[in-house]
Amino acid sequence: MPAPEPAESSSAESFKDIFSEYEQSHSRKREGGSQRREGTVIALTADSIILDVGFKTEGVLPLAAFPADKPPQPGDKVQVTVKGRDPEGYYELTRGKVERPTDWASLEKAFEEKSTIIGTVTGVVKGGLSVDVGVRAFMPASRSGTRDASELEKLVEQEIRCRIIKLDVAEEDVVVDRRVIAEDEERAGKQRRFSELKEGDTVQGEVRSLTDYGAFVDIGGADALLHVGEISWRRVNKPSDVLSTGQQIEAVIIKIDSDKRRIAISMKQLQPHPWDAVAEKYKAGERVRGTVTRLTDYGAFVELDPGIEGLIHISEMSWAKRVRTPSDVVKPGETVEAVILGVNAGERRISLGLKQALGDPWAGVAQRFAPGTVIEGPVTSLTKFGAFVQLTEGIEGMIHVSEISAEKRINHPQEVLRAGQVVKSQVLALDPEKRLIRLSMKQLVPTGLDEYLTEHKEGDIVTGRMIEISEGRARVELGEGVLATCRITEDKPAQEDKRAEPDSPSSSKPDLSSLGSMLQARWKSGAAADEAKPEAMRAGQIRKFRIAKLDPAGKRIELELE
Repeated sequence: MPAPEPAESSSAESFKDIFSEYEQSHSRKREGGSQRREGTVIALTADSIILDVGFKTEGVLPLAAFPADKPPQPGDKVQVTVKGRDPEGYYELTRGKVERPTDWASLEKAFEEKSTIIGTVTGVVKGGLSVDVGVRAFMPASRSGTRDASELEKLVEQEIRCRIIKLDVAEEDVVVDRRVIAEDEERAGKQRRFSELKEGDTVQGEVRSLTDYGAFVDIGGADALLHVGEISWRRVNKPSDVLSTGQQIEAVIIKIDSDKRRIAISMKQLQPHPWDAVAEKYKAGERVRGTVTRLTDYGAFVELDPGIEGLIHISEMSWAKRVRTPSDVVKPGETVEAVILGVNAGERRISLGLKQALGDPWAGVAQRFAPGTVIEGPVTSLTKFGAFVQLTEGIEGMIHVSEISAEKRINHPQEVLRAGQVVKSQVLALDPEKRLIRLSMKQLVPTGLDEYLTEHKEGDIVTGRMIEISEGRARVELGEGVLATCRITEDKPAQEDKRAEPDSPSSSKPDLSSLGSMLQARWKSGAAADEAKPEAMRAGQIRKFRIAKLDPAGKRIELELE
């Protein structure tokens, strides 16, 4: 492809005329321009060689100009060419063997050997630069090594090192590339730097780019990967949360892969491991605060300190209900208070309890829900044998299927109840150790006994039928479904009978005159007593009683014979 025409010349001018004009206008510059000298190596830096070239100021030669395995040593003599001065005032040098081609044969040789040549930028043209390499050459802007068009102007009249990437002698078409030289030098520098590094070295670096999984860091000419997990002992979601491009960092090399030419570094390895102090800092039973970092199917992880996480198992999240998924209780980023259940520093595990921080709801339950207490709460779940009712946060009671209704037999609680329904029930019994509370709904339904207890009082005279007598007590039916108890005693012979008998068989001469009158009187009194003597007690007998005691809470009635 023919080279583009210079912007300042007409299309009719030939390349030969342009070159002739260029030679005349730049001959003086070439005569007093670059100078070949012998320099003495003074010192080496990471990427440069400092040489004494006989001037008041030292010269700088890129280290990449030498083989990576054979760098020069202080005191060595090196043939160099002085290019000019850098912004700091040092002379810029190139190897003395780099020469400017003066004919097409030299250009062809440099092209075949892919060797580096010297050229001078003569001007900016369409699509790139015009470069004098002994003949006029074209350098595309994309191969100039600059980032934008404004930097192209700065290269004009500058001496550059480049490589011929296209040569057509017949068409007098030469294309050169400056960027490839910089890339080769960069690769050589990285290779040299790579060979100098070893695992365990502490290095300084600059963050070059950020990704979701880490940051790429320039550690003096070599690229290294700082994985997101190696940034800090604290969990880092994204590198961009704590790092920025251009930031200077300090890290330690933790792995070098020579085959893949990869370097892994770590920032957190330069900091004390947080788990080293866990055993002393955290004790079981203590309350702690932390931030929920992530959720799993089996629980939630909470960060207590940078790099220190504890696990709240799903079973330790609530007293009140069975938690199906941790997200029902906590969210990532939420601050929670928990109780340490256990610490295993060796395995780096801390067990936490969320519900323990809220207090055990069963504490004092015997006083709050004593038998006979009437409560009201929602049905939380139904089973074949009964229904569970929430009495308060973290406490549930169970209504057995037989305690739901007194009117009819119920086979399954769902026949009359549903989850979420608010019901009223009475505490029948509780077992705080087993965390069980038995409830009853039917006990709250008014019965004949309830009405009887309401309508009567102690001391009332009532009528009832004896239905059972045993061991000095009798069961008495006062009405339908109303039963009472009564204490009874056996009848004894009248005391007057005993008193009427002679005091002793030794009485001499009984009063026979009065015997007849005594027998007559006894007959008469005995007949009257037999008539007043009550009928003997028996089952089925109806009698009058006095109410001795009423117990509405226990639903008991005690009677006395009237």
